[in-house]
Amino acid sequence: MAEISGCNGNHEVVLNVNGETSHPPPPTSSAPKRKDSDLGFSVPFIQKLMAEVLGTYFLIFAGCAAVVVNVNNEKVVSLPGISMVWGLAVMVLVYSLGHISGAHFNPAVTIAFATCKRFPLKQVPAYVFAQVIGSTLAAGTLRLLFSGPHDVFAGTSPQGSDLQAFGIEFIITFYLMFIISGVATDNRAVNWRTCWTCHWCHCAH
Repeated sequence: MAEISGCNGNHEVVLNVNGETSHPPPPTSSAPKRKDSDLGFSVPFIQKLMAEVLGTYFLIFAGCAAVVVNVNNEKVVSLPGISMVWGLAVMVLVYSLGHISGAHFNPAVTIAFATCKRFPLKQVPAYVFAQVIGSTLAAGTLRLLFSGPHDVFAGTSPQGSDLQAFGIEFIITFYLMFIISGVATDNRAVNWRTCWTCHWCHCAH
């Protein structure tokens, strides 16, 4: 069957011998589609908050439980053992929840990422609230599971003046956030999960 075709701009008209005119479907656009990950909402926000609650809960529960066991059982865990518990807990949580929420588990990390413009500022309050909820639930769970004096604190206590403690905490926190921000936000850095995990393993306390 003979056909006459003509092209006018972007519209193509095909005329067959029966006088019928057909319009082929418009050409598909060659522009790449925008992925959901580019929009920053590939995972529902409520799932991110749940991941932060669970991750912070398990991190505080495991790390502080090691401290409590060490205090209540004549230093059986030891300081290197406590550091390993913190580091391994962070490694497991980063690999299991990092693809959902980014595995912050710390308000300082969330604020640092927002300061570097690598995290939406409007999501910071919700993230911090989720982290506080997770850590509070973990502390409450430890209080229910372990018996002992009411003044036992599952952590480290300042040994100097308040000013010395403030200065040390400021320097250590600045160092921690500086390394995490550089490793996790710079594309030239090596695999962010490996570096972040190694950093936490060395800095956990």
